[in-house]
Amino acid sequence: MEPTTPYPRRWAVLGVLVIALLVVVLDNTILNVALRVISDPRQGLGASQGELAWAINSYTLVFAGLLFTCGVVGDRVGRRRMLLGGLLVFGLGSLASAYAQAPEHLIAARAVMGLGGAAVMPQTLSIITSVFGPEERPRAIGVWAGAVGLALGIGPPLGGLLLEHFWWGSVFLINVPIVAVAVVLLLWLVPESRNARPGRLDPVGVLLSIAGLVLLVYGIIGAGERGSATDPAVFVPVLAGAAVLAAFVVWEARIDHPALDVRLFRDPRLSVAVVAVMMMFFALAGVLFFITFYWQSVREFSPLHAGLLVLPVAAAQMIMSPLSPHLVARFGPRAVGAAGVLLASSALGSYALLDAHTPVWHVEVAFFVQGSGMALVMTPATASIMAAVPPQNAGAASAVQNTARQVATALGVAVLGALVSGVYRDGVTPHLGAVPEDRRTAAGESIEATLAAAARVGGPEGRALVGPAKEAFLSGMHLAAVCAMGTGLLCLVVVLLWMPRRTAPPRGARGEREAPGGPGGR
Repeated sequence: MEPTTPYPRRWAVLGVLVIALLVVVLDNTILNVALRVISDPRQGLGASQGELAWAINSYTLVFAGLLFTCGVVGDRVGRRRMLLGGLLVFGLGSLASAYAQAPEHLIAARAVMGLGGAAVMPQTLSIITSVFGPEERPRAIGVWAGAVGLALGIGPPLGGLLLEHFWWGSVFLINVPIVAVAVVLLLWLVPESRNARPGRLDPVGVLLSIAGLVLLVYGIIGAGERGSATDPAVFVPVLAGAAVLAAFVVWEARIDHPALDVRLFRDPRLSVAVVAVMMMFFALAGVLFFITFYWQSVREFSPLHAGLLVLPVAAAQMIMSPLSPHLVARFGPRAVGAAGVLLASSALGSYALLDAHTPVWHVEVAFFVQGSGMALVMTPATASIMAAVPPQNAGAASAVQNTARQVATALGVAVLGALVSGVYRDGVTPHLGAVPEDRRTAAGESIEATLAAAARVGGPEGRALVGPAKEAFLSGMHLAAVCAMGTGLLCLVVVLLWMPRRTAPPRGARGEREAPGGPGGR
């Protein structure tokens, strides 16, 4: 049942949860600007392109694979306890990453960070559901969504600032003091809560969810690396993951003590919201992937300059996320969600018009519009997901939302990144005649590889490669932007057809209540 008395220090609790959320989301965005330095053998670890990819992917694989499981476990053993353990593991992984001595050490440490992040993320939303009543909960979720946007926006400039003054490991070491502050505040302010009647364990369902998600995300990552969906190393794990997840759904529908009651997906508040989140983050992830290279490789801005240019996305989300619940209350989730999707899709399509000389303020306006659209979509979608399940299962619901977002992010980078890479290779290969034959394939893999090859060739022949490389990248970026916009417009159709017109009351759980120490008590 819904908590009758909101927790007295609930807004202070929300502040602690925002700090915990910031450190996890911030890490993914702050790392992007450090990749070039980590690959440099003089300043970094001399990591290859594949090793850099796995420094990102090892985190994604573990994080996505364990999100659902950590949400379910948190509902049973205690959400504060799970959040505390996750923060400590994340902090230790960050420390190990900062002082990694070889690429393989960094990859392993990033996997540890993924484990910690998976334990943290679902608990933030489920604790919000526990300490806030139904009247205030949409506002709290709006602040939560704004924190996600803030982390997405401040990560790149913070990473650039650290790299200008410190060594590459500082982008990981910055997490340690933030984790320390979050742990102290967590122990002081956040109450414990759990499902008082969790029922029997569902180990088969948990294992199926882990295996299915890991296989699916592994295959998606492979598609991005190979630029092909027909490679057996790609489609075999994808198909196997899909089959295992299908088995998970069948199993959960048949047993009387499921880890996730899949029948809840009949509620459009849950199913449509999950689809909207996935489609929006699919488009967003691909855009963030190529925009980073647009600023640093095409426009030749420094990492700090490139990072600062992303701030309008964060500013828009910070402004619009808290306003979104009020708009939903007045106009309904369908109207607000559709407006948000339309704004975000317009911004995504505008990136197809960028060239090497587009005024920066044009891009900044598009960033602000995109951030505003994302905020208008994410807040009602997240609130709908959390309202569609009983409060005692908030951790599982939160994990579903975050798992959908993470899988869509990996898929967006893989699919849209593969589009950029394929168009780029076709466009730049005819211009690689000056590159030694044994290095041409590698030189045509990315704009960074081509520019590095041009520097090695030197002279007029090397400089002649720069223009075609930038043009080829822009061609790939334009195609990816159009595809991202198309995904957004398809999402608009889904929202208009199936998202509820008005907000329904949160789903309760008759006869069940939070454990002692939940809302209103420690």
